Amino acid sequence: MNINLTLIAVALAFAAFIWFTAKFVWPPLMRAIETRQKNIADGLAAGEQGRQDLAQAEARVTATVNEAKARATEIVALAEKQRNATIDKSKSEALAEAAKVTQAKLAELEQEIARAKEVLRNQVADLAVQGAQKILSREINPQVHAELLNKLKAEL
Repeated sequence: MNINLTLIAVALAFAAFIWFTAKFVWPPLMRAIETRQKNIADGLAAGEQGRQDLAQAEARVTATVNEAKARATEIVALAEKQRNATIDKSKSEALAEAAKVTQAKLAELEQEIARAKEVLRNQVADLAVQGAQKILSREINPQVHAELLNKLKAEL
């Protein structure tokens, strides 16, 4: 065994191995690596796009929440305003109703007072007639002296 021949045989075997590897093994490996690199790049791009979408979604959610809070505040203010208006309206209606009731009661009292005065006038006139009858010791006829008694009632 000649070392040169062994060296040449090993060099030829190594060259055949390199050719076989470059021709049949290397292209599928490179395609698999490129596919894997492309998948990784696509995954990273999708992850970045997802982060951007998440940031945009968070911004939209924050804007929506702020808008909802503003709308809720606006609704509460409107409800407060309507409540105050309703209370004021009810108060004014109650005051108007109280004034009407007071006026009606005052009118009723004035009528009662007028009736009581009339009853008192009649009683005083009757007492005056009875007193005058006792003083004069004779009977006074109320029908005959009706005009005089009416004047007396009016004076009382």
